[in-house]
Amino acid sequence: MRLSFAPSKLSLFLFTSASLFLQGCSEAPKAEQAAMHPAAVATTIATYEDAPFTIELPATLSGSKEVQVRARVTGILESRNFDEGQTVKQGQSLFTVDLAPYQLAVESAQAALNGAKASLVQAEREVKRLAKLRAEKSVSQRDYDNASSTQDIANTTLEAAKVALKEAQLNLEYAQVKAPVAGVVGREFVSVGTFVSGPDLLLTQITQFDPIRLRFGISEREQLQMRQDVANGSLSLPEKGQWHTSIKLQDGSLSNKSGKVNFSDVRINPNTGTSELQAIIPNTDFELRPGQFVRVMLSGAVRKNAFVIPQRAVLDNGTGKFVYVVAKNEQGGTIARPAPVEVGEWIQKPDNQGDKNFWLIKSGIQQGDEVIIDGMAKIFFPGMPVAVNNATNNVSAE
Repeated sequence: MRLSFAPSKLSLFLFTSASLFLQGCSEAPKAEQAAMHPAAVATTIATYEDAPFTIELPATLSGSKEVQVRARVTGILESRNFDEGQTVKQGQSLFTVDLAPYQLAVESAQAALNGAKASLVQAEREVKRLAKLRAEKSVSQRDYDNASSTQDIANTTLEAAKVALKEAQLNLEYAQVKAPVAGVVGREFVSVGTFVSGPDLLLTQITQFDPIRLRFGISEREQLQMRQDVANGSLSLPEKGQWHTSIKLQDGSLSNKSGKVNFSDVRINPNTGTSELQAIIPNTDFELRPGQFVRVMLSGAVRKNAFVIPQRAVLDNGTGKFVYVVAKNEQGGTIARPAPVEVGEWIQKPDNQGDKNFWLIKSGIQQGDEVIIDGMAKIFFPGMPVAVNNATNNVSAE
């Protein structure tokens, strides 16, 4: 038996069937959602707190003093008194220039000084003798004045002889080229037997490793942002700009050396767009070496009234970062609602939950929001039912 429908009845039948099919499809997820067990999650309450503000920047190390060693006198270089790469003390002899000419100069100056002393003694005796005769009017005033002038000249000659002797002794000392600072001496640039023409010839270099200098730059943009944050009260900087400095080595490990910023240049380098800062770091064991590239971690500043959330709670959907916040749906059920957030600095600190890595949240959550920090992998879609199975804890920056 064949069934036939009129065109109008056929259209009504198809429309009714499609409507019932679509209604069934739309109600299926709701039914599935209602039947789905809530995801077990752990949460924390977003509360305002003061959080440490740190900056990590590339930096280079250099000796606190890097000194060029030069001879102050001329002569043949007789000996080298150090091993290349040796640690030397301040005042230690490094090179010896031929001493004989300078020793002779000292002896000559000493003889000239002795002669000047003898001349002065003779002049003094002559003045005393003529003074008695002048009192008896046995000699003229002119003879007495001449004797007095001779004594004055002898005094001047003696002082000049003393200066000449000091100069000769100083040159003799300069012939022993000594380390001007303590540090590690580099390689020699001039071999023994070479004629040293004076200060224009570089003999070697000394680098002072302890303490060592840490140099780095902060960009103009970062400085402007910090000044704005200080002005609006959201950031407190270290007093007098004395940031505490820690050093991260190339392998990611932290050095046990630390110090404080002791210099901040007011000028902006036009080539790099940064201003230079410097810190002096104790380095008694010479672990840190000049020329090393490291990363400096600046601490001592504080973010005021900030939200700090464990990093694992912050997710990324490809278009931005977000967190899940516990909320209520229209039926009063507890669900996970996504909240886009803007993150700030990466904060590392231990807390009583075993967390170490945190994000500072600049915007996107409010005081009192219950943020999901564990169980996000069980949340398959926004608005999924959740069950908070922990006693909520406030994340502290202390």
